[in-house]
Amino acid sequence: MAAANQTYYELYRATSIGNALADSLDTLISQRRIEPQLAMRVLQNFDQAMASVIGDKVKARLQFKGHLDTYRFCDEVWTFIIKDVNFKCDQTTTVLAERVKIVACQSKEKA
Repeated sequence: MAAANQTYYELYRATSIGNALADSLDTLISQRRIEPQLAMRVLQNFDQAMASVIGDKVKARLQFKGHLDTYRFCDEVWTFIIKDVNFKCDQTTTVLAERVKIVACQSKEKA
């Protein structure tokens, strides 16, 4: 069980489900049905739940090749910009992308 004061990255808030949650919370706040503090707690629980589910349940594998354009490491977060990327999802499926941004964070707290 994670510590009660452990913080989680807010990466998944920029996903379609994260954006929908934020929009719904904004609507509830503007209608004065909930307080902003409650909305922040809901978003923190969302961050924790997404990290937990993706870490525990997702077992898919993906291979990719491309040309590394930019990389940086700041505040324990790696960011890579890759150009002309070829993704291989399984033996037959390939997807091409002109530009991809990958953000990688520490998944478990250091001992």
